[in-house]
Amino acid sequence: MATVAPSEQRTEFFQQLKRVCVPLSQLALRPKDKAVDAKEALRLLEALIGLWTAQASKDAAILDDKLADYVFFPLSHLLRDRDRYPLRVIETVIRLLRELIQHGWKAKASPQLFQQLLVFLSFVIGGVSGQPRRDMPEETLIEGFRTLSALINVAEPSHLAGSADAVSEGKTIPALGHSVTVMLDGVTEGVAASIQLEAAKCLRSVFLTIKDRTVLAQFLPGTVSALTKTLSPPKAKQTQKKVLLSCLDVLKLVLVNLLGDIKVRPLLKKLDNSADGKEEAPTGQEDSGPPGELTPAWLKATAAQVKIALAAVLKLRAHESDEIQSALYRLCIGLLDECHASLAGCQSILVETAMMLEDESATMSRLETSLQDLAGIYPELGDNIKSVLYNWITSLPRVMQSSDERVKELAIRSILRGSKLAATMQMDSATLNDALGDSLRDSIVALVKGAKPPKIVDDAGADLTTSNELAKSGMELANYAPILLDSESQKTARRDIRALITSVGSAAQQVELATSMLSHIRDSEGVDQIASFWLAFELLKATYAQASELDDLLDLSSLGESTHQEEAFQELYDFSASVLSAHSDSAEADWRLEAIALEVTAFAASRLKTDFRPELIDVLYPVSTFLGSPVPQLRKHAITTLNILAASCGYESVSDLIVDNADYMVNSVSLRLNTFDISPASTKVLTMVIRLTGPRLVPFLDDVVAAIFAALDNYHGYPVFVESLFSVLSEVVSQGARSDMLLLEDSTSKTIDHRKKRPYSLGIPGILQTLDKRLERAARTREEAAMPPVAHPKQPWTDANIDSGSQPENQAASLLDKLTNPTAESNSDDAEEPNQPESQSQSQALERTDDPKQTPTYTLLARVLALTQHHLTSPSPSLRKSLLDLVATASPALAPDENAFLPLVHVVWPVVVARLRDPEPYVAVAACGALAALCRAAGDFLASRFRAEWWDGGGGGGGGLAGWVRRVKREAAEARGAGGGFGKRTGGARVGTGKGGEGQGILIPVKGALEGGLAEGKLVQSSSSGGGGGALGRFAQASLVWEAVVGLLTAVVSFVRLEDDMFDDILGIVVDVLPRHAELKEALDTVNADAVWLALFERGMVQGREAPVSPSLR
Repeated sequence: MATVAPSEQRTEFFQQLKRVCVPLSQLALRPKDKAVDAKEALRLLEALIGLWTAQASKDAAILDDKLADYVFFPLSHLLRDRDRYPLRVIETVIRLLRELIQHGWKAKASPQLFQQLLVFLSFVIGGVSGQPRRDMPEETLIEGFRTLSALINVAEPSHLAGSADAVSEGKTIPALGHSVTVMLDGVTEGVAASIQLEAAKCLRSVFLTIKDRTVLAQFLPGTVSALTKTLSPPKAKQTQKKVLLSCLDVLKLVLVNLLGDIKVRPLLKKLDNSADGKEEAPTGQEDSGPPGELTPAWLKATAAQVKIALAAVLKLRAHESDEIQSALYRLCIGLLDECHASLAGCQSILVETAMMLEDESATMSRLETSLQDLAGIYPELGDNIKSVLYNWITSLPRVMQSSDERVKELAIRSILRGSKLAATMQMDSATLNDALGDSLRDSIVALVKGAKPPKIVDDAGADLTTSNELAKSGMELANYAPILLDSESQKTARRDIRALITSVGSAAQQVELATSMLSHIRDSEGVDQIASFWLAFELLKATYAQASELDDLLDLSSLGESTHQEEAFQELYDFSASVLSAHSDSAEADWRLEAIALEVTAFAASRLKTDFRPELIDVLYPVSTFLGSPVPQLRKHAITTLNILAASCGYESVSDLIVDNADYMVNSVSLRLNTFDISPASTKVLTMVIRLTGPRLVPFLDDVVAAIFAALDNYHGYPVFVESLFSVLSEVVSQGARSDMLLLEDSTSKTIDHRKKRPYSLGIPGILQTLDKRLERAARTREEAAMPPVAHPKQPWTDANIDSGSQPENQAASLLDKLTNPTAESNSDDAEEPNQPESQSQSQALERTDDPKQTPTYTLLARVLALTQHHLTSPSPSLRKSLLDLVATASPALAPDENAFLPLVHVVWPVVVARLRDPEPYVAVAACGALAALCRAAGDFLASRFRAEWWDGGGGGGGGLAGWVRRVKREAAEARGAGGGFGKRTGGARVGTGKGGEGQGILIPVKGALEGGLAEGKLVQSSSSGGGGGALGRFAQASLVWEAVVGLLTAVVSFVRLEDDMFDDILGIVVDVLPRHAELKEALDTVNADAVWLALFERGMVQGREAPVSPSLR
């Protein structure tokens, strides 16, 4: 393919242009009396743009100023009559002009053309002065600024500013001045961010293209003023980020180009000479100099005005954007470097802003100049850094009182960065360190006082008596919640303060500062003491963190710094231990001080590991007492501390920690009990220890239980206190009852089962054997009657048996006494003689428990059970219930040794049975449960006692216990509603009128109202829930008491021997509820199944069977 010559290409392209330019010229030169064809003009302009841009992208070499002039001819006519055309046509013309400037004229056009285009574009964008401004679309303004920027970029400086002679004569440059004004208006008043960006680019092009500083100096005041207006609040908050970035870049360029030290070196020299007195300061006309000339006075005045502008612009350092802060940092570094001498008065604010915005990545970069580099070059900047840092430190407490969290965070972060910079530059200053310590303490005090307490407090803390979190293995709770600055809004401030504390000087300086805080702790109180305590702890933690990093590389133990560090921490730990030991519920101590002491203890344990175990003697019990604190945060801190102590000392869980050190804790509690220094937390801790250790600790609690008994004797009139003590005893009984070592191994351990068995027949052989025994007994009776009478024994049988060592004879004598004395107060059921004092009876009962085969656990449980009798009459219902539950728990555990247990039953029986008539229903329910447990454990031993209480028991009237049971049943029926619960007779039928429930209904045969027989096959379902409006039904208190009574009667029938009349009475009371209580029915059936069936049959609750008839008799 042949290569086309450039001339031919140019000719061909010219022909293409001609085919478009000629019609466009004809259209532009059309007389004014004829209407313009805007659509055709727009089409032709778009075609020209397409041709020009296509050729520019293909081969821009053939495009020159001649072709540009040719294309500009029709455009000039369009621009002359621009008011006749729509703005869309003018916008397209401006876009075509930009293409002509960039690829056609370039720098070869005449100055007059550049001036004309400059004026034209300025008028299009900004309008004509003195005439109403035409509203311009956003797109037209953007194209105008782009074209103006292209014009300034390709023009020679002389084309824009005029000749040097004109400038030297002081003549203004109105065209360029108007254009700069339009650009500044576009930056400050642009309706869109894109317009502002293009205007800023034009302004940047002006200061890059024009090299004459005299010309630029005329635009400096207005430029700086406009940029300051855009970059300073409040307008800066409404301006987009990219516009702010562009304006900061332009401002830096303007100030460096005009006020750079290299640019104004002669002026600076004159100012220095004038300051040194070598040269008199010019006055009068000489001071101003020739028109347009830059003088030292101009530099001095300009620097003062720039300082004011920078003070407003540098407020952008509080902007949230990282890009804005980075651009502002570059502005400060650039001015400190390039304008170090000319803007010497601005160094303080520039250094302060640079320190606030310094980025670590920029500091570490070798390609960018940092403040540290400049401080190495200019020593005076180091003094400025120290001065700024000191001002920040001293003003920190005042800033911390602000309500704006961002201001606080910015102040802390600034000090942090300044401290790092000072440490990097090795600016050691005792004044700074002392000021920083005092300022940090005062700032923390201000923050703590200004913090608002949370409106909602998480009060779901750990409960020692119900929570099992401490018994879990693992360290799930090993992180502390913040004590100070604990709100979510202060999270960043808290992190920055800790980072600031970590970066304060060297490790030795931190130790020294912590030591001064420790001395302040002893002399202060309240929030000041808390702030000093927390600050000293954080400083020492920071020193240990630095020491651990250095210890991996170097051994610095010989320098003696570690000694001071250990001494300071030991003093801190001693103070923390004293705070923990002084903890008491009655003392009004700030929980934050105690929480910090817990953290110090945990930190000491984490450092010493297993070597911390001896310290557990002093701190484990105090730490555990905080688990009963009413402050939720303190309880959580205590749990976390125990987890850390367990992990650090080598235990798998807190449970193992407490079990292994239970002797320490028990001793601590015992000492406090002996001195009557008892608090609710103490009893809760002891309860927790007993629960975690289990039955193995119970044998060693005899001293503690004795101290509790003494406290109960001295303070029995304080129900709440007595209840807390009995909670410990209840836990002792609960754990002791689980022990498998209640009796010694060599003793005859047996399982006591008093449950009644159904009678069974031995058949004909059994009948014959019974008859043989009767015959033998009759013969033996005749033989004994024939024997001569025997004299009365001269000594008690017991003594005789002891002397002879005959245990079988003792048993025989006892059996003989039972046979020959059947009317005596039945067997050994009855207790002591009537005239025997109660205290003597109780002492004898306790003495009987001192059997050699009993373990300390058994003895302890027996003593606790005997003690309950004295407090079952307490005015506190909750205490009475807990004691009854204690009786129910201890009875099965003590039952195997009947010789020791039955006297205890005799002791507690009167007070327990009296609780059945307690005014509090839930206490009566607990009494039923306790008596049921005694029935299971004592069996027939309670037969005579229940018999006496059933018929003529005191306290309730109405026939003793039987009358009370009937009254409870009646009240339960009333609570369930009319006709509810137990049913009623209606025309001979037993029916229910309430809502039926699952397991509550009874199917009964219906008797006719007039007939006495049974209606065959008709059954009515009885309901347990009454129909009374608003009744609680089976959830009423009376119903709950009745259910407990049913359980008691079930236990009595199942385990205690009953007389026939008492059995019949119980059966008559409960017969109508037997279908709903299978266990009670089974117990009654075990004693006398026929009587139960007959009672049910009489009440129509079962159907009779037809009598069998032999077929032969029909």
